[in-house]
Amino acid sequence: MSTPLYDVAIIGGGIVGMATANALVSRWPLSLIVIEEEDRLAAHQSGHNSGVIHSGLYYKPGSLKARLCVEGRDAMFRFCQAHKIAYERCGKLIVATSERELPLLEELERRGTANGLQGLRRLSPEEILEHEPYATGIAGLFVTETGIVDYAQVTRAFADLVRTAGGIIRTTAHVYGVRRQTDKILIHTTNGEISSRYLINCGGLQSDRIARMCGVNPGLRIIPFRGEYYELAPERRHLVRNLIYPVPDPRFPFLGVHFTRRIQGGIEAGPNAVLAFKRKGYRPWDISLADVKEMASYGGFWRMSRRYWKTGVGEVHRSLRKGAFVKALQRLIPGLGPDDLRQGGAGVRAQAVEPTGLLVDDFRIVEAAGMTHVLNAPSPAATASISIGRTIADLVAKRLGLPGAPTSSLLES
Repeated sequence: MSTPLYDVAIIGGGIVGMATANALVSRWPLSLIVIEEEDRLAAHQSGHNSGVIHSGLYYKPGSLKARLCVEGRDAMFRFCQAHKIAYERCGKLIVATSERELPLLEELERRGTANGLQGLRRLSPEEILEHEPYATGIAGLFVTETGIVDYAQVTRAFADLVRTAGGIIRTTAHVYGVRRQTDKILIHTTNGEISSRYLINCGGLQSDRIARMCGVNPGLRIIPFRGEYYELAPERRHLVRNLIYPVPDPRFPFLGVHFTRRIQGGIEAGPNAVLAFKRKGYRPWDISLADVKEMASYGGFWRMSRRYWKTGVGEVHRSLRKGAFVKALQRLIPGLGPDDLRQGGAGVRAQAVEPTGLLVDDFRIVEAAGMTHVLNAPSPAATASISIGRTIADLVAKRLGLPGAPTSSLLES
């Protein structure tokens, strides 16, 4: 039997891959297949995050993150409403606990205003208590346009729409080879060979490897960071009403340990950010010698380590010692104690690192002949998934010459 030729093949069944698939099949009569190596969708970053719908506050005005997050946030709220997915627009509180954080809090407010956020409100110490009675700080910023949702459920809703439109989703299909031919791309998987006119790489933790497999130099390397969570004991959940965040360190794309009310119930505390020794390393003892060897052979990893080693030591200390983790959380809620926390889950962030050792801060999406590669899409990619998907769909439609395709894409601006 001959292999069917699909118009588009998407590698990766996370929220970005499924949002992109939905954006394509909902607008054009394409034959499309999504290839996922796990036995379920949203198996990694999309299903192991705190479920926050980010407002767009943190990101540099004009950056791809800022534009797609703000647009995607509103689209996510509308999508959840339309498809009866449980969500809540609860707002969040950012708390400054020292004088040195006040200029950073002002910069966050400036960025939020520049990014078009509505209802930002500076808070005094007394006003902080009106929102979160057990929190403390010398100043606060309340962000009304933040929400919570279950992104795994959103991913499954995208998948239902893709299937209804005739798209195919193939799980347990690990991609181990890609070969270009004159008029198509052959994708070799453990669940059969797939032939496609166009390929979209939404591989997350494996995105750089997939790019190299396709003959594309990604110009970066994915370095996995594990984020570990605690959960508040049920009898102490009253300490947190909604979301409480610290003022983040502007040198890093991480937001610091914080408190998050989950849409499914319960309160999470975390995450930290420790180096993982396996790209799917959700537990401290998960180690892949192949992953470690690849990481150690990358000059950018060692340059990153030299630049940020002090911060890394602090993150490891919080990982190994619960008391250190609690101390970081007590900056926000002083009344919290070690007995108030239970061990929670963990996630692995696919952080792109450049050869210089710099952490890639913005989304990184690059093109090659017949391909689009999403090489850096950590938080707020879930929030922005609908707008990321539409942006990639516009670009692909233009490249394939589909009727009604836009003449330009945000990625080309």
